[in-house]
Amino acid sequence: MLILLAFIIVFHITSAALLFISTIDNAWWVGDNFSTDVWRICAKNTSICTAITDQFREYQSIQAVQATMILSTIFCCVAFLVFILQLFRLKQGERFVLTSIIQLLSCLCVMIAASIYTDRHEELHKSNEYSIEVSEGQYGYSFVLAWIAFAFTLISGVMYLVLRKRK
Repeated sequence: MLILLAFIIVFHITSAALLFISTIDNAWWVGDNFSTDVWRICAKNTSICTAITDQFREYQSIQAVQATMILSTIFCCVAFLVFILQLFRLKQGERFVLTSIIQLLSCLCVMIAASIYTDRHEELHKSNEYSIEVSEGQYGYSFVLAWIAFAFTLISGVMYLVLRKRK
């Protein structure tokens, strides 16, 4: 049981790390001479970064992605704290339902963020407000990490749902 508990804790911390990296790092959309995320766009050759503000045509979509990624990260961290509290407070045989619900909310938020970005990426990168041409790019590793974090949080949420506290 101790090995299972250690695995679940490591899995949850890995999920949170993936969410932090995908939310913060500047690699949702990359090209030969630029990289962009949901916060800013950076030119690689000059190292000049420009914040994505309300001047951009699809700023509402970017704000939705920002908000849901932040919510997902917060829910994942709160779920870990609730798990630790429930670990010591639950009686034997009870399930970690509250932890599971919060982790599944994290899963839902990261899915919404990645889905919005997937759906709106063409309109996002055809904006005339960009100082460099960003339409000729591809998804970066932060975007891929967001989808991996979705899978990890989903698996983690289901694990908490079926996990019972035993001796």
